[in-house]
Amino acid sequence: MSTAPDTTDTSSAKPGPRGGPAQQKLPLLALLALATAVFVTSLTETLPAGLLPAMSADLGVGESAAGQTVTVHAIGTALTAIPLTAATAAWRRKRLLLAAMGGFALANTVTALSSVYELTMAARFLAGVAAGLAWALLAGYARRMAPVHLQGKAIAVAMAGIPVALALGVPAGTFLGDALGWRVAFLAMTGLTVLLLLWIVAAVPDFPGQGRGDRPRMLRTLWIPGVSPVLFVTLVFVLAHTVLYAYIAAYLDDLGLGGSTGLVLLAFGAASLASIWITGVLIHDRLRGLTVAGALLVAVAAALLAVASDTAALVYAAAVLWGLGWGGIPTLLQTAVGDAGGESADAAQAMLVTLWNAAMAAGGLVGGLLLDTFGSTSFPWTVLLLLLPVIAVVLYSRGAGFPARRVSGSR
Repeated sequence: MSTAPDTTDTSSAKPGPRGGPAQQKLPLLALLALATAVFVTSLTETLPAGLLPAMSADLGVGESAAGQTVTVHAIGTALTAIPLTAATAAWRRKRLLLAAMGGFALANTVTALSSVYELTMAARFLAGVAAGLAWALLAGYARRMAPVHLQGKAIAVAMAGIPVALALGVPAGTFLGDALGWRVAFLAMTGLTVLLLLWIVAAVPDFPGQGRGDRPRMLRTLWIPGVSPVLFVTLVFVLAHTVLYAYIAAYLDDLGLGGSTGLVLLAFGAASLASIWITGVLIHDRLRGLTVAGALLVAVAAALLAVASDTAALVYAAAVLWGLGWGGIPTLLQTAVGDAGGESADAAQAMLVTLWNAAMAAGGLVGGLLLDTFGSTSFPWTVLLLLLPVIAVVLYSRGAGFPARRVSGSR
């Protein structure tokens, strides 16, 4: 999620040695570096999910305690995204990106080497702080690299790291952890991040931060037309997704498909990649329609799981629909809040990052309560219930937030 403000009209900016040149095509090498940064942030957050038994054994704690390494990461992001975004608003964007990625390298190294649970938790909190900086920067960075008519595609390229991390990164990290130990998986993340730092230095253009007089006040941003609806949709949609995704292994195990979790997630991830491509092609003129379609597809997937989950083929069909609906949502919501926020896009995006991670943490908590109280069959029905207000708000916010037609030159 992005907070880099685009106060300069990138479509008319002149090329410069330190600023991003105005181009009529996408700077793919730089955007792929950002996509790799998104991959690193997403995988760092979710990697422990596939390594919990080994981590808990090494750290001398139960699996539920080891699972809190994911929760504390989300808490670190939610608590620090807004204040750190404000504190670093004047920093040049490349310097800030390098600092965030350096934080990931340090956090993953400490996690890999630590044999003390409390130190591991501190390292995971640091990773969450770095994620807050990164997510508050990356999508806006991608926007500023591209001409106006390609900004949606630029964000879609950068955000491709999310489904790649979920579909390929987590299974690969789990396999590496099983084969060589969970610590090697985290050290591999450090190695990848070091290579990424060199890539950023070599290929990613720099942009200035904000002047003191340009910095918006966070709370005032909520009153900008369109910002609050996008933030509400973010909170509830991410909550709905996380309730099911965080406990998909338990859900599939109850269906007798526990051994197929990896394949189901692979189907979800592949469909998510297709969704990101579709979003990149259509987002400039179809942001509202794509958001509604995404919510409806996830709702249909949840309905399939709710009423026809006894058939493996239908479970896979639901996973594909779920991926098609969800894959483009990060890009769509970041673009929507950036458009709505205007000159206060940095503040709006920082709020989006905070709510996103708060929803992830809440999704884990709510999912756990549902599992203990009603069983895993309650997950699809909960997703359906939560998506009803999401669809209603998107449809209602046709004037601002999710306009029927985006204004030409929207940031």
